Amino acid sequence: KLCGYLQKLSGKGPLRGFRSRWFVFDPRRCYLYYFKGPQDPLPLGHLDIASACFSYHQPEAGATAAGDEPAAFEVHSPGGAVTVLKAATRQDMTYWLQELQQKRWEYCNNLDAAKRDSRTSSTPSDFSKGLVAKDNPGTTLSQNASTERARNILAVETSPTDLVGEQAASQPAPVQASAINFSLKQWSTEIKNSMSSLRKGSNENRKSVFYTTEEWELLDPTPKDLEDSMALEEKRKHLAEGNKGLTSSAFPFDFGRTPHKARRPLKDIIGSSKNRNSSDSSPTEWCSGNGNRLVSELQMKYQSQQEELEKLKKDLLSQKELVRLLQQTVRSSQYDKYFATHLCEGIPKDTLELLHQKDDQILGLNNQLEKLNLEKDSLQQEIKNLKCKVGELNERLGMLMETIQAKDEVIMKLSRQLSECEDSTSSQSGAINSPTATCTSKELQELDRLKDNLQGYKTQNKFLNKEILELSTLRRNAEAREREWQAKYTSLEAKLCQIESKYLILLQEMKTPVCSEDQSPAREVITQLLEDALKAEPNEQPEQAFFKPHLVSEYDIYGFQTIPEDDDEEKLVAKSRALDLRSLSLSENREISTGVKWENYLASTMNRDMMRCVELKNLIRSGIPHEHRSKMWKWCVSLHIKKFKDSAVPGYFQILLQKALEKPNPASKQIELDLLRTLPNNKHYSSPTSEGIQKLRNVLLAFSWRNPDIGYCQGLNRLVAIALLYLEQEDAFWCLVTIVEFFMPRDYYTKTLLGSQVDQRVFKDLLSEKLPRLHAHFEQYKVDYTLITFNWFLVVFVDSVVSDILFKIWDSFLYEGPKVIFRFALALFKYKEEEILKLQDSMSIFKYLRYFTRTILDARKLTAIAFGDLNPFPLRQIRNRRAYHLEKVRLELTELEAIREDFLRERETCVEKRDLISDDEEDS
Repeated sequence: KLCGYLQKLSGKGPLRGFRSRWFVFDPRRCYLYYFKGPQDPLPLGHLDIASACFSYHQPEAGATAAGDEPAAFEVHSPGGAVTVLKAATRQDMTYWLQELQQKRWEYCNNLDAAKRDSRTSSTPSDFSKGLVAKDNPGTTLSQNASTERARNILAVETSPTDLVGEQAASQPAPVQASAINFSLKQWSTEIKNSMSSLRKGSNENRKSVFYTTEEWELLDPTPKDLEDSMALEEKRKHLAEGNKGLTSSAFPFDFGRTPHKARRPLKDIIGSSKNRNSSDSSPTEWCSGNGNRLVSELQMKYQSQQEELEKLKKDLLSQKELVRLLQQTVRSSQYDKYFATHLCEGIPKDTLELLHQKDDQILGLNNQLEKLNLEKDSLQQEIKNLKCKVGELNERLGMLMETIQAKDEVIMKLSRQLSECEDSTSSQSGAINSPTATCTSKELQELDRLKDNLQGYKTQNKFLNKEILELSTLRRNAEAREREWQAKYTSLEAKLCQIESKYLILLQEMKTPVCSEDQSPAREVITQLLEDALKAEPNEQPEQAFFKPHLVSEYDIYGFQTIPEDDDEEKLVAKSRALDLRSLSLSENREISTGVKWENYLASTMNRDMMRCVELKNLIRSGIPHEHRSKMWKWCVSLHIKKFKDSAVPGYFQILLQKALEKPNPASKQIELDLLRTLPNNKHYSSPTSEGIQKLRNVLLAFSWRNPDIGYCQGLNRLVAIALLYLEQEDAFWCLVTIVEFFMPRDYYTKTLLGSQVDQRVFKDLLSEKLPRLHAHFEQYKVDYTLITFNWFLVVFVDSVVSDILFKIWDSFLYEGPKVIFRFALALFKYKEEEILKLQDSMSIFKYLRYFTRTILDARKLTAIAFGDLNPFPLRQIRNRRAYHLEKVRLELTELEAIREDFLRERETCVEKRDLISDDEEDS
């Protein structure tokens, strides 16, 4: 499976960059789907590889030799769209390009081969199991030997790394540098959001927190506000002296609040000072040339601004100290209030005095602590100053060291010059050899670089030549296919003109009056038209046969015979029916096919398992495409019996089959008799040597040993025969187990056929409810239609409807269960309700019921009736009616058994009846 991580260039503007995506190749449609990750159920998009071409650019020198540099390549889609993909290494890039080229080559060749065979389905065959798969082997066109040889020569052998293949799904996605910045930005945003949420949570757990409604900012208060604040500060200091020693509180407190009109941010102050500076300096001063004076004035203003800023900082510190004192005051008042209200009640006077003494001691210790803190701050400030001085001294020392080092270098330089002058001969020879060695090393490096470039260009040239070769071959195939379709279209048009000409002659002859029927030329025209319609196709050359349009083949895609061999009238009707089916299928293909929806759904399940859902049910009701039916039937069967199948011993089917072959049971004889009578009109079961006969025998024998209560019942052979068309032997065996033991009620296929009789009575009730006019019509003419519908239920419409409708019914039946049989049985009657109501005698009605289902060809209309017009259709109602009628049928069978026993006793006692014998006794 071709899958792995690639970087995809996406986005617009500043967000444009490479993002890591998980790519999966789908061989069914030759699409390269890309997901956000390996576990995502839905793809972000896809690339059509079948109609794309590939290219890449040669990297700079040295990148090829490294081998681990990321390598980008381009996928050019129809319409000019270019998708840029980047692999982690050049090795991965080469592997992806080789594989995508090979997949495109195989898909296009298989598509051409499928389209060459006009007798098969219009969709390329992609089955893997069942008898139908044997009819459509995946053949490819025989390509030119030189083309294949050239492709093999131009192929570059490479192996993928750990980032390609199914094992790459368990590894983290590679991240490129551009994606790192983007992801780090997202991570920082997420971290900020999480920290803000944590801070909110911590604030909620706090108590006595003061919240403010405005953000705090640096203010420029007016002089009056400063005087008021200073006076208020003096008062608070006096209050604080009476309550010394209170510990500080951690209350977030809003400070520096002034009236709204007096508030002025710090940036406005700076801006106004700049404006003042700009206004104070006049243009004439600039023109006078006194630059030094202007610079000095600017320095003085800058220093004044710095002093003003320091003053504001001191004011800010005083305001903070004021807030701290206010917090101490509030804390003290809360403490005194609590002490006065709660602790003083019931405490002796001596104890109170002792507590006051302790409080005084605590206050004194707090004052001492504050003094020590102040001394600590002063000492820390002195340490900072000393550190600054030490830093200055270190700078001076460094400057001196640099000076000394420079002088040392000058001395060393002079010493070297002196030594060079003394040894002039040796220095000259060394000076000649040194440039030669340097030049040689540079030339070697340049040679290695050119070799790397040459190897890279060779690889690129091979790939591009192979790409050009494949695209040229595919273009020639497309042109040949276009010519073939044009020839086929011309042949069809010519045939249509011939048919129109013959029918116009026929109409003209029918319009001409004649004296007698024997002399009518119209009879000759009609005879000639019948002969042309029924005659076999002549033997043609392969080239002519290819251009000849085969609208009706001998067998359909399921292996059923489309036209009988004996009766000419029946052959004409069958051929007309086959042409109508072909016309319906072609008209459906022209519309938006359900195949596109199926492909999209299957693409969405590439990274996950399929599950029951409304979307899947609607898709199955519309019909499973021919190429996906094998896979979906197997999944539906496993869906119903997965638990039981998993609990069975390994090789359960083979064990039963071996037991049946070694020791035949009583059902073996009847199974052998019914094998060739199962589906004689299907080529897979038409002769004893057919492959389906042996598989059918194996499945029926294994089931007869699994369920000895049933053993074998006529009808089981047809169920297995239909299942084997799309499933292998073991899967068909479990499909039969699902139908008999899980879908249908008990005793459905036993000798009494009790469950089948019950379902016929339930169906009568439903017909009277859903189609009351038709039910009254049957009752009026006393037509027992259950003689027809009994076989519908027993074998799920096998040999009752045309094959296309049959398999659509089986699609829904295997997914939803037996309720589908009731739906389609009612839908068949509703489809032809008006035609049946026109019949006015029991014989014509019964005769019509025997074949009317074969005249229904529009599967879409029938499905719409079954799942739309007949709603609501609750399963609970069917179960309740089954239980009701089951009791009635059992009572009737008990009464019949009692009558039979009375008859046997009477026969034993009566001499005249003693010689009578029943058919069952004669068989025994």
